[in-house]
Amino acid sequence: MKVKQKTKKSVSKRMTLTGSGKLKRKQAFRSHLAHNKTTKQKRHSRKDRVLSSADSGRYKQLISK
Repeated sequence: MKVKQKTKKSVSKRMTLTGSGKLKRKQAFRSHLAHNKTTKQKRHSRKDRVLSSADSGRYKQLISK
């Protein structure tokens, strides 16, 4: 009997799978201490990021259903 791997809920809440199969994540270092960061840093950190291809294989396995 083969046992299915459970979904890692912490990962699945942080990342979303796009239509093309890439993983999308939020930019880090955004939660506090914003007065030390430049306006450019704050502006660029609003956008979501695509997870690197090196990491995406491992993370897709964790959130696969």
